[in-house]
Amino acid sequence: MSIFDREQRSLFGEILDWMLTPLLLLWPISLVLTWLVAQNIAGKPFDRALEYNVAALAQLVTVSNNRVQFNLPLPARELLRADDSDTVYYQVLGVRGEHLSGERDLPLPPKDEKMTPGEIRIRDAEMDGADVKIAYTWVTLPLAESRPVLIQVAETLEKRSVLATEIVKGVMLPQFVILPMAVLLVWLALVQAIKPLNRLEERIRARKPDDLSPIDAKSVPMEVAPLVYSVNDLLLRLKDSIATQKRFLADAAHQLKTPLAGLRMQADLAQRADADADALKESLRHIGRASIRATHTVNQLLALARAESSGSAMARTSCDLAELTMSVVRDCVPHALEKRIDLGYEGEQPGAEGGQLQGNATLLKELIRNLVDNAINYTPSSAEKPGVITVRVLLDRFGKTLVLQVEDSGPGVPLAERELIFQPFYRALGTQADGSGLGLPIVMEIAHKHNATVSMEDTRPGHNPPGARFNVLFFAERDTVNG
Repeated sequence: MSIFDREQRSLFGEILDWMLTPLLLLWPISLVLTWLVAQNIAGKPFDRALEYNVAALAQLVTVSNNRVQFNLPLPARELLRADDSDTVYYQVLGVRGEHLSGERDLPLPPKDEKMTPGEIRIRDAEMDGADVKIAYTWVTLPLAESRPVLIQVAETLEKRSVLATEIVKGVMLPQFVILPMAVLLVWLALVQAIKPLNRLEERIRARKPDDLSPIDAKSVPMEVAPLVYSVNDLLLRLKDSIATQKRFLADAAHQLKTPLAGLRMQADLAQRADADADALKESLRHIGRASIRATHTVNQLLALARAESSGSAMARTSCDLAELTMSVVRDCVPHALEKRIDLGYEGEQPGAEGGQLQGNATLLKELIRNLVDNAINYTPSSAEKPGVITVRVLLDRFGKTLVLQVEDSGPGVPLAERELIFQPFYRALGTQADGSGLGLPIVMEIAHKHNATVSMEDTRPGHNPPGARFNVLFFAERDTVNG
């Protein structure tokens, strides 16, 4: 149980509780133990005095005319009983148990006790309702009877109790001064030990809102360093996130300028006083295309932002890659038919063993759709020579990898531009395709979130056009494939 109850936990209070609680609990235990030890220490000199008295009385037992006699001089008897605090009793019993001197009703030793003649022992007993200590011994005499003479000396325990109390006072009273001093010293030590945390708090509080630089971990205690490293890691991720947001806003503003400027220009042209019906229709067609382009750009920007913001907390489920791919291909067929492109699917069928992976179905479909849209946009096609796009899902059961392929009969990508096409807003030179330059960056980002790799190669090396094949590999050893 905590000594200091508080709604919010305090590190200072927790440490203080764990240091003071045992101290305060051990103090009464120490008091009891001190009392027991003091009782034992206080009794030893008085026990030795009783043993001395028993030995002295044993010297007074004699044999005369074959009879046991005990002669205690009066001064010795008075000296034996001259104790102001305690009452002293003695008893001498003959060889037949007859009473020779002293108290008649003094308790006898246990009957089954075996003692060596001349050995002195001490036991606890009760006399006239008071606790006493009894020292006793058996004295063997040169008589025909085999039983020795019993000599006992008993004493009440008042002096022992007084001495034990004095010992306890001498030990415990200083602790009433030491204990508060110990509490004060513990408090001051904790205040001093907690100062580095206070200085760390002041440094963090004094920072400007835009200061996301790492905190110096060398100036904090070793126990706090892991926390500082974690905060630095959080600051780094926050800095990256803010940079991503800023880049997104800048890119969005840049990409939307062109279609919005086109919309404004066409609207101005349509409002001319000398504009005829044909010019007005042409302007409306341009406005329609510009609005479609702006909508596509906004959708792509949102898809890129969604892919970049989906971190380790991304919802993952078991996804059938073949099923997702076939669904996207079906959705893209109308677009392909408009451009007279032969779009088809090959490879694994939905439900195939090993064709599942752990991922986000929405993002995976976005990846597949962008690859297919990219192929449709960049593949030339005509009625005489239709373009061909083939989408495949292949399973390598030995290497435990799933491969997504999107292959087209288009112009391909020059070697010098194959790394650039995965950068946002980059578009290959010499093409008339309409696009925002965000499709392949979205593919790369989503693949990265799924621990996959993206590569590109020519479909027909040495031919013109060479075609292009995009490969996305999902690796089982990275917990991506269930197979």
